[in-house]
Amino acid sequence: MTEVVFDFDRAGRIGLDEAVFCAGKSPAQLAFILDQAQARKAGLLLTRLDETLARELPERHRAALDCCPVSRTAFFGPLRPVAVRGAVAVVAAGTTDAPVAREAARTLRHAGVEATLIVDVGVAGLWRLMERIEEIRNFPVVIAVAGMDAALASVLGGLTASTLICVPTSIGYGAAEGGRTALNAMLASCAPGLVVTNIDSGYGAASAALRVIGQARRLAGIVGGDRAG
Repeated sequence: MTEVVFDFDRAGRIGLDEAVFCAGKSPAQLAFILDQAQARKAGLLLTRLDETLARELPERHRAALDCCPVSRTAFFGPLRPVAVRGAVAVVAAGTTDAPVAREAARTLRHAGVEATLIVDVGVAGLWRLMERIEEIRNFPVVIAVAGMDAALASVLGGLTASTLICVPTSIGYGAAEGGRTALNAMLASCAPGLVVTNIDSGYGAASAALRVIGQARRLAGIVGGDRAG
């Protein structure tokens, strides 16, 4: 199948596996990728996998999928054991932001990082966030997921010293403009040092977190004398 060239060597170059973005792919294209992965005994992360496409896959592939309907993600094949805990919190403003938050958490888990998921702590009920803020401060990396006015990002940016990766979501009424208002609010935040991803990109936020964790572990090795510099 000449239109499919999967990058199985990406992790060796950048430390991140290629994921399979399923939206727009045909069942035959996706099955071809899964066949290649199976032949290599490689585990894959599938994103934006809807139930209809999953049902149209061959039975041998459906049986090998660990699906999460909320996040529209799936694990295929062998899954890495958890190697990192306590490093990342995924904090979502509202329950309707949970699909994006879960996409981030599942992406991290596929890479061997167990994230803590904290949902429905938006600042419209600030007490909900303040009840969890001491817990959130313990995480070196925080992924903030919010739609509408995206105020959660600025508030967390002013209350935590963590690396803060912000994901605007497409949740909200008309003026929210499918996440553009949240995106602009995060980009224009007065809180310094926020990193902002594309709208609804839980996968992108998790990938940024994995880069941070990877570099921190390399730096710890250099400082500890594991590498000459």
